[in-house]
Amino acid sequence: MTKSLSRKQIIIPMSMTNIEKVIAQSNTYIVNINRLLKEVKSDISVDYICFDNKGIIIITNKVATSSNLNIMKKYVKELNNVDVNDVMSPRLSQSVRATG
Repeated sequence: MTKSLSRKQIIIPMSMTNIEKVIAQSNTYIVNINRLLKEVKSDISVDYICFDNKGIIIITNKVATSSNLNIMKKYVKELNNVDVNDVMSPRLSQSVRATG
C-alpha cells in the first residue's frame, strides 16, 4: 500500500532555485516557523520540510488552518535568499487517503 499526500502536508509551489535555497536551511526555517506558530498559540507544529519538483512540502503534526498557512506564507516570502516572485500561495494537499 502506498500513501498519497495527506492534509498535514502544506505545499508551497516555487522555482527549483528557491527550493534548493529553502532546503539548504530547512532546519533553521522549521525552528523559526514553529516559534511564530507558538507565538499565536497555535497547536500545530512543523515536523520537517521536504520537496518535489514543484515546490517545498511542509509536514505538520496536524491539519493547518488558513491562519497557519498565512503565517508560513509570510515567513517564506520574507526570506532574504528567496525570490518572492517565484513563491506561490501555500495550499493543503488534495488527498487524504491511502491507496493500495
